[in-house]
Amino acid sequence: MLDWLFQVWPGLDASAALLSLSPPGWGGNLLRGAVNSLIIALGAFGLGCMIGTAGALGKLGGGPVTRDLLAVYTTVVRAVPELILILLLYYAGTDLLNQALGALGYRPVQISGLAAGIGVLGVVQGAYATEVLRGAIQAVPRGQIEAARAYGMSAVQVFRRVTVPAMLPLALPGLSNLWLIATKDTALLAIVGFSELTLETRQAASSTRAYFTFFLAAGALYLIMTLVSTRVFAWIEARYRRGQAGARA
Repeated sequence: MLDWLFQVWPGLDASAALLSLSPPGWGGNLLRGAVNSLIIALGAFGLGCMIGTAGALGKLGGGPVTRDLLAVYTTVVRAVPELILILLLYYAGTDLLNQALGALGYRPVQISGLAAGIGVLGVVQGAYATEVLRGAIQAVPRGQIEAARAYGMSAVQVFRRVTVPAMLPLALPGLSNLWLIATKDTALLAIVGFSELTLETRQAASSTRAYFTFFLAAGALYLIMTLVSTRVFAWIEARYRRGQAGARA
C-alpha cells in the first residue's frame, strides 16, 4: 500500500516531512492555527446565540422601535458580504470605540485580535441566529404556553421551562449550520492578520512553495472539524428529540 502511494505521489515523503509536528516541519503551526480557529468559532457562536436569543425575543415581544432596529440589523448583516463586514467592524469599530472613549476622557484601548475576531464574527452570527431562533419560538404550540401561564408561571419561567425545551429541537438544525459557517468564517480573519488556520497555511505554503501539500492539509483539518461537529450536533438533536413523535431512536 505504501509503495503504491509513493508511486502515485512521488513527493509523499517530502510532504510528510513538511507536515511533521517538530521543526523544520510546519504541522505544529497548522494545528495551532486550527485550535485558534476553534476558539474563535466557539466564542463567536456563543456570542451569536446570546445576540440571537435577545434579538428573537425583541422581534417577537418588543415594541415597534425595537422591532424596526432589529429588522435593520438582521437585514444589513445578511445583505452585506461577510468579508466587508469583518473589515468594517474590525477597523472602523475599533476606531469608533477609541474615539468614544477619548470623548469621555478615557485612554484608547488596544483590543486583542482574539477578542476582535470573536466580536466581529459574533455580530455576524447573531443576525442569522436571530431568525433561526425566532422561527423556532414561533413554532412552539401556543397551547403549551397558555397552559404554563394558567399554572401561574411567570414569563421567565415559561420561557425557561416550556419555550426553550420545545424550541431547541426545532432550532438545532439551523444552529448546527451556523456553527459550521462560524468554523469556516474564521478563515476570513486571515485578511486582518489573525493567526488562524488559513493564515498559518498560507505562511507555510509561501515559505516552502509546497502550496498543494499545505492547502490539502488545511482542507483535511476543516473536513475533520466538520465531520466531528456534525456527529456532535446529531447526538445533541437526538437527545433533545427523545420522546417526541417521529423522533428516531
